[in-house]
Amino acid sequence: QVQLVESGGGLVQTGDSLRLSCTASSRAFILYNIAWFRQAPGNARSFVAGISRSGGSTSYADSVKGRFVISRDNAKNTAYLQMNSLKYEDTAEYFCAAASAAPTTRINDYHSWGQGTQVTVSS
Repeated sequence: QVQLVESGGGLVQTGDSLRLSCTASSRAFILYNIAWFRQAPGNARSFVAGISRSGGSTSYADSVKGRFVISRDNAKNTAYLQMNSLKYEDTAEYFCAAASAAPTTRINDYHSWGQGTQVTVSS
């Protein structure tokens, strides 16, 4: 497993952009597929975007497709989530997670989680 730390959250306005970072504690980062999930109060945690070990394959939830971009820099043990054209409904706690399994949207496949970073979009 690997320890993950998210950063970059904050309070923004509708239409603004924000970039989240997820930094791993070790070079083992390169062994894992990485995903971002989010959870709004009263809602279940849901998949946002995922990226394969090499960065060559990405996937997105329909709600963010075309607005969010996931990427990773294995030399820096860091994954990113660039969020553009933010909407009020993007307000949530955002978590990054690592999985040994093939790229997946299933939350139970992820064994390492960060503590989360809050994103609040004001309307």
